[in-house]
Amino acid sequence: MIRALTGFSTRSPWKVIALWAVLGIAAALLGQAFVFRASQPGTAGFLPAQYDSAAALKIAEERFGVKPDANLLTVLVARSDGTPLGAADEQRIDAQAAQMSRQRVAMPKPKDPMPLAQDHSQTPRVSPAMTAPDRAFRLLSVELTGHAADPGVQATYRAFRDSARDLFAQEGLRTGFTGGIADRVDTADAEETRSKVVGIVMLGVIVLLHVLVFRSALAALLPLLAVSVIGGAATGVVVGAALLTDTGLADSTPGLINVVLVGIGIDYFLFLLFRFREQLREHPEQSGREAAAEVAGRVGTAVTSAALTIVAAFATLGVASFGQFRVLGPAIALAVLVMLLGSLTFMPALLAVTGRKMFWPSRALKREPRAGSAARLGDRVARRPLTLVLASVALLGALAAGVVGLRMDYGQGGAGADRTAAVDTAREIARALPAGVSDPTTVFVTASDGGTLTVERLAGLSGALARVDGVGQVAGTVLSEDRRAARIDLFLTADPQRQEARDLVTGPVRAAVSAHAPAGTEAHVGGTPAVFADIAAAVDKDLKVVFPVAAGLIALILLVLLRSLLAPLILLAAVGLGFAATLGASTLVFQHALDRPGVDFTLPLVLFLFVVALGTDYNILMSDRIREEMERPGPARAAVSRAVRHTAPAIATAGLVLAASFGSLAVTPAPSTQQIGFATALGILLSAFVLSIVLVPALAALLGRSTWWPVRPRRSYAAAGDREHAPDRVLVG
Repeated sequence: MIRALTGFSTRSPWKVIALWAVLGIAAALLGQAFVFRASQPGTAGFLPAQYDSAAALKIAEERFGVKPDANLLTVLVARSDGTPLGAADEQRIDAQAAQMSRQRVAMPKPKDPMPLAQDHSQTPRVSPAMTAPDRAFRLLSVELTGHAADPGVQATYRAFRDSARDLFAQEGLRTGFTGGIADRVDTADAEETRSKVVGIVMLGVIVLLHVLVFRSALAALLPLLAVSVIGGAATGVVVGAALLTDTGLADSTPGLINVVLVGIGIDYFLFLLFRFREQLREHPEQSGREAAAEVAGRVGTAVTSAALTIVAAFATLGVASFGQFRVLGPAIALAVLVMLLGSLTFMPALLAVTGRKMFWPSRALKREPRAGSAARLGDRVARRPLTLVLASVALLGALAAGVVGLRMDYGQGGAGADRTAAVDTAREIARALPAGVSDPTTVFVTASDGGTLTVERLAGLSGALARVDGVGQVAGTVLSEDRRAARIDLFLTADPQRQEARDLVTGPVRAAVSAHAPAGTEAHVGGTPAVFADIAAAVDKDLKVVFPVAAGLIALILLVLLRSLLAPLILLAAVGLGFAATLGASTLVFQHALDRPGVDFTLPLVLFLFVVALGTDYNILMSDRIREEMERPGPARAAVSRAVRHTAPAIATAGLVLAASFGSLAVTPAPSTQQIGFATALGILLSAFVLSIVLVPALAALLGRSTWWPVRPRRSYAAAGDREHAPDRVLVG
């Protein structure tokens, strides 16, 4: 099957290239146009129904008409001269709010309109909320609808913000906007320049690495072009599958898919390029198409094995209870399958068409390369494998020791230290009112006895909640139209995004609700702190299921692919040690050196999937080459030396490219994303430079051909005069 795909692609390369150009670009455009229609806003909707905050969200939608894509924000209105508001000021503010509720906000036309883009013009819901005790400002509650990550919705919000600012300025009043989409847009605007610079630097690093390795402009740029086409097509396929199956993606899923595909796609192209150059150098009589066909067929098996390992690792997220993980895993797995298809068809076709021109103007094809650092490392691995095994294990073990005392940080990981207008507005509100005013925690009560609810019937519950330490204020009880449900808003003194608020909600608040809810009713607690507390519980449960399932499935795949019992155990032990070392190093950096509350609660799962899956990726490629070399005559250690010499440059370059791709996340303002970027980049570097290039080959050199027990590679002597593969007199097996 693999050789059939690669064979067709190299025999008819222009047909394959044309097909990818048309279908790939079309899928990419459709994916961009429909991505937000396939995405689910917020995170509460991903929780299983049995969680308290999920039940609260369901009541809010069914009984109080809260829309799933509602974007709530708070507008602060104060006098421009800084004096307290008078009664006349409040009347003017309320009148302007009523006017804004009747005025349609038109979505501005984008500079580069996307085909099939939605029009998010709408009439916002604006209502007065409260006045500060010192009468320094009055708050308005605003609701816009649409996915907060959609550029069209963000543009509509900016139009509303600018219109409201101008409207109140005419009355001698100043405004501030905070909460929900206001926070998101201000952070995006503040980070726009940084994001562009980071993207340009990342691409520059990738191109520079390719230029330094291949000394060719075409070999530097063509992988990026190919990965962009395949990656765009993969995103389109994922979005299409989500729409067809009515599955809501998280808004972070497309971005994460792009990072993953850029990394592994360039990795796969690099593996092909290195073997292609080696093939052309050793067989100058071959045409480009013949060399491409032979290399693609040989490397295709290893690339397929590596890709299927990643697919299996992410597919295990399908057993998670937290919906965001349950959707993310299959989405990335599907995207990797598309990248695999491109690696077996589009990339070999490009090699067949370009041939030796791929490496122009480099003259490396015309001469045998000198023994470089990879050859010296291969010789050292073969001569002193035990020393290198002990040194590698000692290094990884020392880093893994950092796991001792590991604490999980269940914070949301909001914006970084950079101040924005939304943050300043929130701080101004918090100086006069409880911090939770702009993001209340809500208690929903429903009648389960067939009766109706009244404010008096719920007075005891409201009073009990008001007495909870940490609840700054309790709003009046609001009844549904049929009076069978009620909502009570709580304004916490703690920031709703912080751990203190989650501890308050999961402890005293839920205890008070349980103890004082009237007989014949059911009560549930919702809001940001409750949602993230329940997410933390769901993720903690999922970690105990996903880890063993993923490890078992990867072990099974390795067992089938390597046709060995011992080799899969070696690879799994190596990547397991690499995972522990990466998590330990991240704990040392963030929890101890930077004095963070702990590591982000999603980090262990993300690291396990990326480091174990991608680390196994490199190990498979190295193991495949070691097995290939051991099938040739001569001592096993000589075979290991040759494998390291030929494979280490590809793995090292691929590791640097993938680390740069993930490392770009480390400079984002969100603390959780910083941790994921740093830790994943470090894990990739450890996997490439310690595990795959040193530890795994050194273990293979120690065990010799017994590595592949019970099916040892058969020795097939090369053609006479093949000095490189002749028995080595210096290295002993």
